[in-house]
Amino acid sequence: MSGTAAAVLPLPTFFELGAPSHWRAIDFISDLHLCDSMPRTFEAWAAHMASTSADAVFILGDLFEVWVGDDSRSRPFERRCVEVMAHAATRLQVAVMVGNRDFLLGAAMLRDCGAMGLPDPTVLGAWGQRIQLSHGDALCTADLPYQAFRREVRSPAWQQAFLARPLEERVQAAAQMRRASQARQRFDGDRDADVDPAQAVQWMHAGGTAELVHGHTHRPGSNALAPGFKRHVLSDWDLDHADRAEVLRLGRDGFVRLAPSQPTTAPRKPRP
Repeated sequence: MSGTAAAVLPLPTFFELGAPSHWRAIDFISDLHLCDSMPRTFEAWAAHMASTSADAVFILGDLFEVWVGDDSRSRPFERRCVEVMAHAATRLQVAVMVGNRDFLLGAAMLRDCGAMGLPDPTVLGAWGQRIQLSHGDALCTADLPYQAFRREVRSPAWQQAFLARPLEERVQAAAQMRRASQARQRFDGDRDADVDPAQAVQWMHAGGTAELVHGHTHRPGSNALAPGFKRHVLSDWDLDHADRAEVLRLGRDGFVRLAPSQPTTAPRKPRP
């Protein structure tokens, strides 16, 4: 662990979202870290967005390897990502929560993608269930250096100063950060750190939820945090250097883990 004791966080505000009763399935994904140097991962994501049979895709943070501001959506790779989401949004609900890598993703990008923003955390009501959604980094409270850095970069003053820099300067700063392991750790936190069970259960108590879905830790699986409280950790995606990509789907009968969809059949017609 990075710190000697977990920080005590104040309870967040829980955004409430209800799934329409006619929905049959919701896909959850996170930690794709999309960038132009990972074309296979991008193509798998694009194929899933185009062909999934779910009624919604909820992206719970770190869709992008880095996001330096919404003005970057005019760059070639980012524009392709916008097109993928905008096309998917014509037939299903696309929702995006920011993560530790793409926390500067804002309203202009969401508008162009036809996507809904999800605050962190969000409580989802679906088919009689209440499920808490989070990227997960805020719950890694024992990683004290990362939590201090997170507070710094999430502050309006830091973001205003960073976004005031020219786009290409921000892009170069991000590229340098990707090359430097120490800088990457500042953004990602200590990979040995995990969600603090007591803090997570406290959030779940306050939000009235028995299940939590989160990403960030790159440790896919489901386990009990305490009696009556369960979490489902999303997989990261990497099909360029490994063989790793997974979708967590919620249906009326509960959760199931699936491989990304492939465009073997025609997608459903656009929703009315």
